[in-house]
Amino acid sequence: MNSTVVLSVGDSYHLGTGKDHIIYAGMPSDKIYSIVQKKWEFFYRGFAWNLFFPREQSEIRVDGINLLVEKADPQQIVLRV
Repeated sequence: MNSTVVLSVGDSYHLGTGKDHIIYAGMPSDKIYSIVQKKWEFFYRGFAWNLFFPREQSEIRVDGINLLVEKADPQQIVLRV
């Protein structure tokens, strides 16, 4: 984990070659944040799903990549990748 990624709601980050994209989806409640895992895109089509995490959970894993959540609020999330 050597880089910091800051995502506002709707911002996307590619986890790496052969890996998925993630998009910050905000906080549906004050105790839960959501990250969208987008599998692929082809001519603006693809599929994705929301992942929901408790606000106090700081270590998460998406598509085999460990992420450390440093901060999550309704507008943005700060990740160490």
